[in-house]
Amino acid sequence: MTGRYDETEGRGPDEPVVVRDRRRIDPLTGEVRSAAPEAEPKDGPKHAAPAEEQAVPTEPEPAAHAGPGLGESIVDDSVSVATGLEKELAERTADLQRLQAEYANYRKRVDRDREQVVAGAKASVVGDLLPLLDDLERAEQHGDLTGAFKAVGEKLVGSLQRSGLEPFGAEGEPFDPSVHEAVQHSTSPDVAGPTVTTVMRRGYRFGERVLRAALVGVTDHEPGAAPAPASAAQDAPVDPPVGGELPLEGELFDENNR
Repeated sequence: MTGRYDETEGRGPDEPVVVRDRRRIDPLTGEVRSAAPEAEPKDGPKHAAPAEEQAVPTEPEPAAHAGPGLGESIVDDSVSVATGLEKELAERTADLQRLQAEYANYRKRVDRDREQVVAGAKASVVGDLLPLLDDLERAEQHGDLTGAFKAVGEKLVGSLQRSGLEPFGAEGEPFDPSVHEAVQHSTSPDVAGPTVTTVMRRGYRFGERVLRAALVGVTDHEPGAAPAPASAAQDAPVDPPVGGELPLEGELFDENNR
């Protein structure tokens, strides 16, 4: 034969015929076979394995630990991790809120202390000027505060009052021991209760702080004596005149008319 290679040529009559499958695609699996060099068995044909058995690919067996429990364990781990993160986030949020509240309270306390310090400094300065205000008030009462001195005094008093200075202690005010210092005491039926009737020195307050109490005289209520009944005076008997006694006005008038 020409044009075709006969594998039986050159073999003896006792040698078996070997058939090799040279197809590139496996007819059983439909996959492309890997090109592997063919080697003749050294020990002869009886030790050679069939080509079909060598070419069949083996499918990987599933792992022994694979199964439905693996997915559930992964989900449980994810849930536990998420729960831990949420708990940690809640703790951090609570810490942040607490710090913010503490800082807000600190700012309020600092602002309040600063205002108190400023108010105390102003009150101290104004308190040192109270004797000057007393001198201006006495000079005005005696008529000595005139001209330019009066204008300067009015400006000074106006500036202090705009800053928060407030005078108190006037006649007719109810007596208040927290702002009044009584140095005189009297009684009168004309007042209903303890009343300031005399002011020796005015008091001053700056904002809510009392810088100086007012020196005042206090008058308490005194019940008046009850008057005698008019009917008892009219019904009282009149004694007759005795020798040497002058008659009453009405009796003298009656004697002249007789």
